[in-house]
This record gives sequence, C-alpha cells and structure tokens, in this order.
Amino acid sequence: MTVMRRVAFSVLCGALLGAAPAPEPPIVRVRLVTAAGPIVIALDTRRAPRTSANFLAYVDDGRLDGTYFYRASRRKTSPGGFVQGGIGTDSHRMLDRLPLEPTNVTGIKHLDATVSMARYDRPDSGSGNFSIMVGPNPSLDARAGFPGYAAFAHVIAGMDVVKRILAVPTRPGGDGAFKGQMIARPIPIVRAVRLDGVAKPTGRLKVWQMLRRIG
Repeated sequence: MTVMRRVAFSVLCGALLGAAPAPEPPIVRVRLVTAAGPIVIALDTRRAPRTSANFLAYVDDGRLDGTYFYRASRRKTSPGGFVQGGIGTDSHRMLDRLPLEPTNVTGIKHLDATVSMARYDRPDSGSGNFSIMVGPNPSLDARAGFPGYAAFAHVIAGMDVVKRILAVPTRPGGDGAFKGQMIARPIPIVRAVRLDGVAKPTGRLKVWQMLRRIG
C-alpha cells in the first residue's frame, strides 16, 4: 500500500469511527433561568468529573427545562440552609443512577454557594436533583460512618436569587426530613443552558416530551 493510500485509508477509518468526544473544560458554566431570576453555576469537571458529567447530561438533553425548585430547607438556629430543585420524582426525565463522588475524595466541601447532587438513602442514587447551599453545611460532607453528598459546583452569579427562593413560603406538611420544607408554589426552572464546552446529548428518548404532545 502506497503512502497516499495509507493516508486515505486512515482518514476514511477516522470518519467511519467518528472523532473522540472533546474533553470538558476544567470549569463548565451553566445558566439556570428561573422564574425568580437567573443563577449561574460553575461545575468542577476536574475534581468531580462523574457528577459534573451527569448534571451536564441533564442540561444538554433539556431534562431540567420546565422543572422546579421545590424545597427550601431553612435552619432554625441560624441563617441559611439550602434550596433543592430538579426533576423531582419525574421518572420520565430520569437517567441512570449516579455513583457517589464523596467530598473526602473530591475535596469540594459544602460551603456557601456550593452546589451538591441530591440523592436517596443509598449513596449511589443521585439522579437529576440538586441542592444549593446558603451558608456552609458541613453536615453534608463525608465523615466516618457517613458517605455524605457529592458537591460538584458553586454559584458564581445569582446568590441573591437563591436566597429569595430560600425565603419563599413553604407548606406545613411533608414526611421525614422534608416536613415543612416543600415550597408552597414551586419556582419554575424555565431552562438550563450550558455556557462552555460542547453539548453532548445522550440521544435517549425524551419520554416527558412525548407524553406532553400526546396529552
């Protein structure tokens, strides 16, 4: 095979196989456009790569568009707490469950303006829900006998919006840790927009959109 033919063959193979996806920048910003105002967060893809990739998959697929901030957890003894939002219990928007990246591995602590992946009782159960800290919440960090939660980003603009959401009225009911923390009129997340890097949609079915069209 001549040199020119080898080059042409290599180019053809590359075209057939497709180029490898571009790596994410070390920091990827995402704008959350909410009914209370915009919030811009910066994802730390270097220290929390799996959690950041999971969040970006929800953004790039549009799975966070039309969701809500639905929880305002206010501390009783001091100012602050956290707000929680995302897909809630909408299984039609859910991707695969996410393995935990604990704070003692990533080094990202639950400080003021930190964004953390919400999860269920099992450590490896994160999905499309997240929390934003108002003031430090070290009780969410990993420690002996407690795996903690996966902090992966921080707010770089819009903490005034986060604080407004934290202050909205909540319902008196609810179960367990959610008691008295569910927002009476949830705050819509109109859309989530990636500001850095290249979008990488999952290509998976958008069942919630299909059901909306049917309805």
